[in-house]
Amino acid sequence: MNLTMHCTFRYYSFRSFFRQIAGILLLAPAFVPTLAQPTAEHDLRFDQLATVWDEAIPLGNGLLGVLVWEKDGVLRFSLDRSDLWDQRPMKGLHRKEFSFEWVQNQVKKNEYKPVQEYFDAPYDREPAPTKIPAGALQFSWGKRAKVNNVKLSIDEALCHVQWENGLILKTFVHATQPVGWFRFENIPPDFTPTVVAPAYQGALKEGAEVNSLVGDDLARLGYQQGTIQSGDHEITYDQDGWGGFSYRISVKWKKINPAVLEGVWSISSHRSKEDKGENAKTVVETALQSSFDQALKSHRNWWEVFWSRSSLKVPDPILEKQWYLEKYKFGSIARENPPPISLQAVWTADHGRIPPWKGDYHHDLNTQLSYWPAYSGNHLEEALGYLNHLDNNKDNYRRYTQQYFGIDGLNVPGVTTLDGTEMGGWIQYSLSPTVSAWLAHHYYLQWRYSKDRDFLKNRAYPWIKEVCRFLDGITKKDENGFRQLPLSSSPEINNNEITAWFPKNTHHDLALMRFAFQAGAELAQELGLKAEAVRWQKILGEFDDFPLTPQKELMIAPGFPYKESHRHLSHLMAIHPLGLIKWEDGELAQAIIKNSLAQLEAVGPQFWCGYSYSWLGSLQARAKNGEKAAQALRIFAQAFCLPNSFHANGDQTKSGYSSMTYRPFTLEGNMAFAAGLQEMLLQSYAGFIEIMPAIPENWQDVSFRQLRAEGAFLIDAERKGGKIREIKITSEKEGDQWLKLPGNNWNIIVQKGITTGPVKNGLLPLQSLGKGGELVIQFNP
Repeated sequence: MNLTMHCTFRYYSFRSFFRQIAGILLLAPAFVPTLAQPTAEHDLRFDQLATVWDEAIPLGNGLLGVLVWEKDGVLRFSLDRSDLWDQRPMKGLHRKEFSFEWVQNQVKKNEYKPVQEYFDAPYDREPAPTKIPAGALQFSWGKRAKVNNVKLSIDEALCHVQWENGLILKTFVHATQPVGWFRFENIPPDFTPTVVAPAYQGALKEGAEVNSLVGDDLARLGYQQGTIQSGDHEITYDQDGWGGFSYRISVKWKKINPAVLEGVWSISSHRSKEDKGENAKTVVETALQSSFDQALKSHRNWWEVFWSRSSLKVPDPILEKQWYLEKYKFGSIARENPPPISLQAVWTADHGRIPPWKGDYHHDLNTQLSYWPAYSGNHLEEALGYLNHLDNNKDNYRRYTQQYFGIDGLNVPGVTTLDGTEMGGWIQYSLSPTVSAWLAHHYYLQWRYSKDRDFLKNRAYPWIKEVCRFLDGITKKDENGFRQLPLSSSPEINNNEITAWFPKNTHHDLALMRFAFQAGAELAQELGLKAEAVRWQKILGEFDDFPLTPQKELMIAPGFPYKESHRHLSHLMAIHPLGLIKWEDGELAQAIIKNSLAQLEAVGPQFWCGYSYSWLGSLQARAKNGEKAAQALRIFAQAFCLPNSFHANGDQTKSGYSSMTYRPFTLEGNMAFAAGLQEMLLQSYAGFIEIMPAIPENWQDVSFRQLRAEGAFLIDAERKGGKIREIKITSEKEGDQWLKLPGNNWNIIVQKGITTGPVKNGLLPLQSLGKGGELVIQFNP
């Protein structure tokens, strides 16, 4: 046995050994945290390769991605890189009329068609700006063989494929390096890799449907077809895009022996001819000096750390597996430095067309939901990729804010390119005045969960302060003395009609504005900026209460109750994610939450998408309703996901969970699902930590490890026989927190660096003295 085989054997043997030991120890009375690594039952397994791109095996590292599938009987790797963008300005968008004031005047005159033509239509009509695909790598051999099995091992982010003729493929995208690796064993003599370029040239289909959902022909981008050059065991593809942009795919391979081939691929992007950044050809040449096994070892090391950040065990195998698959996808698409998660991230459509909705950044829901699981899921480093992107584009956002709104401060377009430039579309949402306020919530969460004072001082508060300045400038007091936006909207209610504008603040806009000023006051106070805290608190008091029906149901806007099914649950923003209406606030808040969710259920899910169910999972968890939270998440996992777990928006089972049965793939529903299950297991938004606040009664045995609570506390917990038996709290920073005790018969068995005080109303006060504090509480039956 050679060294490589020996190491691999030991890796799997010890992993199996520890799983067996853990299973035995769970029977013991002492608390044993849930294992950090996923198990084989969480993997994807098939007996054949997918024959469509959106059911492929997904691999990625935030910068590069690949989909492994079979097209026309040939093994295909659909390659992608997150910064491949055609960023030409949206044609016709920046007219002299491009101003919020002009839009207001058109609404007042009831002449809205010019607005739709100038600002809405270009998004569907024009092929760019858009995310673009990279190309594909195909592998063929003379006599085709049937696939025996396909597996994605999510613990190590490795795809295995085996054919009946003995051919074996192992492939991965390296977790920290800009390369993808592949290894074939038992290859036939005529085995051939080839690069396939996207169809940037070709006959346009006359009369074909053209809109942002189905995507446009790539040929409409007007690129000259790139060049493919083949050499000795290597291929390079160079493609010019718009405005001097270009990218390169490079693949290189070597034979270890006549039966084994190893190779590397990479993609480099270049903003201009003068861009001297990394070159894919050099990258693969350097990488191939190593070996598949050596690269796999360092790749596994990253994923082992990633999986150690949090884990869980619930008695619903559908929800548990889906959570691990969502966490796997999050690890594949979220990094601190590459671009953040767009609609499809590093898995751009490989179907010969521009991706659905141009693969862009939608800030009216999609990007926000995509990062929900990062906070309690203990992946703050990966969440920084989102905030880095926003900070890096601040100057562009300020330019847009001045150009469109004519006001100081900061707002962000609701639909943007890679560099944050506005793309138009339904402008009630793509040019909404409250986009930056929702984005501010992510800065706030990053601070609350990390307690990083440098981040608070230099990033979170400066962002929120500029948002408050903008909202202060754009709102005016009405006849009752309440601040109002000139025009308000609620994402995609009434689509892009003139009736999508409301004369009074919608719940969505009001909730976001109230949150921004509340957060501004809180963070200013935290930094000792008393005058600024007073200013934001005063403005907060100038907004009206949330509009309610006589039955205490939240309305979309004053006089506009929720009475028609809609995919965006934006009229419930104050409940979740913003937490402005809390179950913990008492009877009135509980009535509003219960009645609003009952109304949502009564109206029904006719026009819901998959992400509606994911979001509903968190909403029901905030209502402490574990049964309905689990039900919503289970419907999402079973009806709105493709076999590879991709969220497909529509009801794929046609079981009546939605009248929409289409299948455009986007990621926000997947990520919101993970956040929903975490919300069932741990909540800390109300000023205290609550363990398993919303789980079904029949979930007798539940555990989780390293979920994160506000205040920079990491929590382990175990429930056995229907009772919480043990809680472990680890602190990262100095600070205070409260723990809601799930029982009265308890004792502390470990305590260091965290002090406690007398219990008040069932809450145990905690004070962390700094990093490394530990408290373990045991509960007796």
